[in-house]
Amino acid sequence: MSVSVLTIVRNRAGHLAQLVEGLRRSRIAPRELIVVDMGSDPPIHIESLPFPFQIVQMAAAGLPLAAARNAAARRATGDMLLFLDVDCIPMRGLVGAIGAALEAEDALICAQVLYLGPDDARGDWREADLLARSSGHPARRFPTEGLRREANAGLFWSLVFAIRRQRYHVLGGFDEAFTGYGAEDTDFGFRARETGLPLLFMGGPGAFHQHHETFDPPLQHFEDILRNARKFQEKWGIWPMEGWLHGFADRGLIAWDNLSLRRVRAPFEKEIQAARIG
Repeated sequence: MSVSVLTIVRNRAGHLAQLVEGLRRSRIAPRELIVVDMGSDPPIHIESLPFPFQIVQMAAAGLPLAAARNAAARRATGDMLLFLDVDCIPMRGLVGAIGAALEAEDALICAQVLYLGPDDARGDWREADLLARSSGHPARRFPTEGLRREANAGLFWSLVFAIRRQRYHVLGGFDEAFTGYGAEDTDFGFRARETGLPLLFMGGPGAFHQHHETFDPPLQHFEDILRNARKFQEKWGIWPMEGWLHGFADRGLIAWDNLSLRRVRAPFEKEIQAARIG
């Protein structure tokens, strides 16, 4: 069985270059790399790779994350799909480990992500050095090695995950009714659970997450998050992204309870900038 690596990007050419460099160093090369460029300026460009690759241009406003991932999956020819967030540098063993895991298990598999500091992997780097300088996510615990079943579908994350290509299409991919940023990944995890597809956390080789500027809460995606939160609640009866919604409510931007979410006002530009981290 073969592994197609898929990523989506907008204006993070430097981070994409390090993702590509990680794939160059992979012990087992992927069948192909497919990049969906969501309107980068200038458009994304890759010089060459020792395996096939293609860049798909998607003209769209904002960040159409669900649609972009589905566009990448439609182009894939491998038996397995490995989705990498553009901020992630795959470890040398990731492609091989994911391939072996999906051969053994028909599942939705998340690999561990280790977070780097602002000065890490900005030029030349060695994997051993990045391992020594990185740290895991506090809310997601991974086994040291092997696979562990995770009962909480809400812990699915789209930074590094893999699934058999046929299974992805049977699920219908990501729900494109979620437009822009937020909740499309949690919805995908919930739909996988509803079909009986297990969520597995994989220990061992994963990926490094490159540092970038963030916002807490992500006020720059305020309208997308409200729209997608309402859609998710209508569909599943619970609210997603609760931490962010609490952050919006604390700032007086929304009125929110278990039954309803009402937009009070948009965030001011100074509020958005005050939420900026790093």
